[in-house]
Amino acid sequence: MADEPTLTLKGVSKRFGAVVALRDGELDLYPGSIHALVGENGAGKSTLVKIIAGLYHRDTGDFELEGRPVNFRSTADSKAAGIAVIYQEPTLFPDLSVTENVFMGRQLTKGMGMIDRPAMRAEVEGLMRRLGVQLDPDRPADGLSIADQQIIEIAKAISLDAKVLVMDEPTAALSGVEVDRLFAVARSLRDEGRALMFISHRFDEVFDLCDTITVMRDGAYISTMPTADTTTGQIVKMMVGRDVNELFPKLEATIGEPVLSVKGLTRPGVFSDITFDVRAGEIVALAGLVGAGRSEVARAVFGIDAYTEGSVTVGGALVKPNNPGAAMALGVALVPEDRRKQGLVVDAPVRTNLTDAIRQRLVRFGLITGARENVAARQWARKLEVKTSALDAVAGTLSGGNQQKVVLAKWLATDPKVLIIDEPTRGIDVGTKSEVHRMMSELACGGMAILMISSELPEVLGMADRVLVMREGRLTAALDRAEADPESVMRAATQAEEAA
Repeated sequence: MADEPTLTLKGVSKRFGAVVALRDGELDLYPGSIHALVGENGAGKSTLVKIIAGLYHRDTGDFELEGRPVNFRSTADSKAAGIAVIYQEPTLFPDLSVTENVFMGRQLTKGMGMIDRPAMRAEVEGLMRRLGVQLDPDRPADGLSIADQQIIEIAKAISLDAKVLVMDEPTAALSGVEVDRLFAVARSLRDEGRALMFISHRFDEVFDLCDTITVMRDGAYISTMPTADTTTGQIVKMMVGRDVNELFPKLEATIGEPVLSVKGLTRPGVFSDITFDVRAGEIVALAGLVGAGRSEVARAVFGIDAYTEGSVTVGGALVKPNNPGAAMALGVALVPEDRRKQGLVVDAPVRTNLTDAIRQRLVRFGLITGARENVAARQWARKLEVKTSALDAVAGTLSGGNQQKVVLAKWLATDPKVLIIDEPTRGIDVGTKSEVHRMMSELACGGMAILMISSELPEVLGMADRVLVMREGRLTAALDRAEADPESVMRAATQAEEAA
């Protein structure tokens, strides 16, 4: 690591009216190093990144780049100074090619001011070789995976000779293979002497990739330490301000008779012969790699998607296929994988989202009164400890963890017998993760049957009474809690061993 930092922030603060979003922000990014920034949602990470990116202007504090004071007034200022931010969901022009996106607004020209397309294409080919990635320079961005779109953003940053790359939750929507590729690219950029910052809620990734970790809490800088000198437990304690001894507070529930029974469920090309039960008081995890068909099974069980063979019963009653209303009437609830696109009306008030699944119950004489809706919304916001300035606040402005609580509350308000919860803690901070896990455990203790789909192996092993593993649309293992471990789950996820 070099002696002098490429980027330095010291004593940086930012207010929005009476709300202090950031106070005493502090950060040093060194060339040839990958620096993690961690903290719960609301810790101030996003505000800090937006100051670096030129979206926000700091109120107080010092900001230096290569030892010189900077005062960005726009994102253009930040980019011109050599800073690139790679977001979780890149914002490319879908109708333009990979090459055109890389050179957007700064096309290479030749004689008479003509755009030199061959030169641009050749440069993009060279960038892809340098990154160790195979990506057609002529392919339109539309339809590319999130992982490939991120590579385009990184290629653009390199072509601009960016000194600092900030990666904000870049792995949230990536598969394991895509994460490995991204990390290989990040390490190659580090080895070129660039300064990288990596923001993530996933501690395994932080410890695998990063050289240094900075922790933030409640809008303030807490500490910075070499990754090799700390542990997950120490980081968690600094993030939440308390000991979190159990990230997975699993309570021992009394497991009863089967509530949800799935028999021979088949949808050609998607999943085949899926058979399992979930009993009262039981948490069953559906594990596997991205693309194994887990979410598709959940959607079919709930009636969103059709299936050609098999049956779903709840409490012995047959659920009518391809009919979510029938599933709900029998007591099935689904908390979907993508809370913003599938679980929330992001532009609607928190109140409306909380009562969305029970609106028929609030109708009197053909109308929903505001008073009845407010009582129900307030009750569920309190139960799940949703942090919001007001029930009229727009749902999309809440933190990821509080958005997830709203979606969970919406479905718990229906008083379900079966809760299907897809990626329950994706993209939320460690403190809220623990709260969601506690709620799930308490629901199971109350007799609810829970089917959990998760791509986080520690969550699967920490919360499930049984683990069902899928590979390429088929169940390949059914493991009791005592026999499930990382090796057995991953072996079943990557090898076609049929479940007994």
